[in-house]
Amino acid sequence: MMPPAHLCVPCKGSRLLCGLEYCPILQKLNVQNKIFAEVKTEISGPSPPNIFVGHTGYPTVTVGAMASDTPVEDDPRKMYGKSLDQIIEDRSKLFRSAVKREVLAKDKYITDMQQIVLSQEPVDVELKFKYAPKPEVEFSPMTQPMGPIGQLESYAITGNAKIPKRIDSLTNDSVKTTTAVKELLYRGYDNYYLTRVLSAGVFGENVRKRLVPTRWSITAMDDMIAKIYMESIREAPAVSDYELYSSHYLSNRYVIMLIPGRWEFENYEAWAQGSTWNLSETGNYVTLEHEPHEGRTKYAEQQAGGYYASRYAVAEHLFDRRRQARVIAIREIEPGYMVPVGVWQVRENVRNAFKSGATKFSTLEDMLSYAKLLLSNDIRGYLKKDEVLSQKRIIDFFV
Repeated sequence: MMPPAHLCVPCKGSRLLCGLEYCPILQKLNVQNKIFAEVKTEISGPSPPNIFVGHTGYPTVTVGAMASDTPVEDDPRKMYGKSLDQIIEDRSKLFRSAVKREVLAKDKYITDMQQIVLSQEPVDVELKFKYAPKPEVEFSPMTQPMGPIGQLESYAITGNAKIPKRIDSLTNDSVKTTTAVKELLYRGYDNYYLTRVLSAGVFGENVRKRLVPTRWSITAMDDMIAKIYMESIREAPAVSDYELYSSHYLSNRYVIMLIPGRWEFENYEAWAQGSTWNLSETGNYVTLEHEPHEGRTKYAEQQAGGYYASRYAVAEHLFDRRRQARVIAIREIEPGYMVPVGVWQVRENVRNAFKSGATKFSTLEDMLSYAKLLLSNDIRGYLKKDEVLSQKRIIDFFV
């Protein structure tokens, strides 16, 4: 018996709101998607470059390099468009090493891991495990699928880390994280690189530098960069037309509507019966998160990382255009989405919607009528919850 959707959707296997000691959904997925290739005790090959920092047992966590005998794509922008089977097969080849460390640790092992992360190109490493890792793929609602993880016996960095001078300078100085991120963002460093660097614990005052669990760093960076963008967005002129964007990938459908007016954002998630986090209830389970022009003060509990990934991509688009808008973003998760691949697909799906171009309308009513044709669910179900627009005006139109 699976827990109900009203617990699974906000939890997504991370907070154990059902009261169990493990997530039955993630455990079931991890057991059923085993790797049937040979699992070795030694791996020699390129690191993406990336490391993985766990969150269980915080402030003592597992941290280690990732490597494969063959190159494995770690950049979600390049993963976008691949089938689910391709993603799982590729990621299953990426082995993770695990060593227990306090998040404030600054020994040689940690500094070596940081060198791997700071590099802009893959770094060759050699990993030797105490025992052969279990041949499993691990799935998470936040991170990309992960291959086998094993307890590390020894390691060696056999390649050279190529670290930009400004990055090296910022990490050696006591520069506040937000200050460093803002500078690097405007210098052209993307959110995926900045997320890895944040997780490695190289920003901030020296005494306060600490490792940040990978799943936490993803949402933290989405939130941080979006807020930087919103500083400019709120001062920009509003879009002049009603604009609709859409995308569909990995059984996730997105409809993004930009409406003339001051910045405001609301995000719907509709989990269909049979999708990852709605295996027990009849019909769709819909959540809504909203923030006013001034921004939100509370964490988006109902949608967690998905909300921040969606808002990030929307804010990025408006920032690039030097415009602001009232935004309604709808995500419909179909039954085919049975395996979570991480919030990168949210971010990249929304980005793809904007890349695909806008369908423009002169009236709100025309845009909503077109959105109705794209969505699987009755649009009135969403509009009844709406906080961006006048409920009376919308509902009257569809009665």
